[in-house]
Amino acid sequence: MKHWVFSLFSLMLLVVCSSETFGHKPSDSYLRLTIDENTIQGQWDIALRDLDHAISLDGNDDGRITWGEVRARHDAIASYALSRLLLTEARSPCSNKVENHLVDHHSDGSYAVLQFSMHCPTIPKSLNFHYGLFFNIDPLHRGLLQISHQSRTQTAVFSPEQPTVQLDLTTTSSWREFLEFAREGVWHIWIGYDHILFLISLLLPAVLWWRAGQWQAVKSFGQVFREVLSIITAFTLAHSITLSVAASEFVTLPSRWVESVIAGSVVLAALHNLFPMIRVRRWIVGFVFGLVHGFGFASVLADLTLPATSMFVALAGFNIGVEVGQLFIVGVFLPLAYAIRHSWTYRCLAVQVGSVCIVGLASIWFIERSLNISLSNWLW
Repeated sequence: MKHWVFSLFSLMLLVVCSSETFGHKPSDSYLRLTIDENTIQGQWDIALRDLDHAISLDGNDDGRITWGEVRARHDAIASYALSRLLLTEARSPCSNKVENHLVDHHSDGSYAVLQFSMHCPTIPKSLNFHYGLFFNIDPLHRGLLQISHQSRTQTAVFSPEQPTVQLDLTTTSSWREFLEFAREGVWHIWIGYDHILFLISLLLPAVLWWRAGQWQAVKSFGQVFREVLSIITAFTLAHSITLSVAASEFVTLPSRWVESVIAGSVVLAALHNLFPMIRVRRWIVGFVFGLVHGFGFASVLADLTLPATSMFVALAGFNIGVEVGQLFIVGVFLPLAYAIRHSWTYRCLAVQVGSVCIVGLASIWFIERSLNISLSNWLW
């Protein structure tokens, strides 16, 4: 039985540590619509790096996308984007017209800004959206929609699993928006390999204690539960604080700096498993670095720039989703670790070799993010 548990545990750790995902902010686009009678004014912010991957903006292949290169591809950008957005009212499509092209800067880089207008046959009471941007090349892409109509704001999230959304413009549903952002919170942490590896680095020694220069198994699950509860509570409290502050734009930090520190936190947490320095009150580590991880979580909501009421709903849903996703990881990882804590393979291989693996991968992330370079092609 323990052999089977260890095999499953090792497979989980191997999958995470061998991932070629380098932990940058996921691909998002931001679609804002303002409805006045039967006319819709739209603004669509799409990351230049994503457009370059899809339709090749970098004309001279020098690794830089200039305004001239973007301007030369205005028609291609508009055609590519608008062909992947279908908006209908009462089953009749709304016509669209491109009005302007701009470039704006978000927390994670430069975005093409497509300003357009749409004309519907009648004054819409409900709208049906079908969104297909980048889904064929990036299954992790998300489209974040914000609609303003008669002093009300509604939001929705497009994904490969939910490319179609229908919104009733006569009423708003805070509960629907809450559930949408809660689902996105779960998804966000499950694809956030840096956040997952930080959690695993904290959890690996949770079923052990340091004695006589080596890790030894704890005697009771109650001791493990109290240790993990304190760590997860501290981490949750910390990133909830900074998530709220950053998403509300009271404090903003450069995305490159935040991502670099998050990668560094993973390195330090894993190194601590090899060379333990803090042997009691490890929740302090979770709290300190949780403050930084909260800024990473906030990037999606901050760039959406919602009004106060909608931001509160989105923030609450997203934060709870993050916690649910986090608790699922802990719920799967911890029982397996506790079941094999006495084995030499866990204490030496899983904790030590696993931590070395995490240090190596997170170090690559740190170098990439801090120097703004890509090592993936060279290494793999």
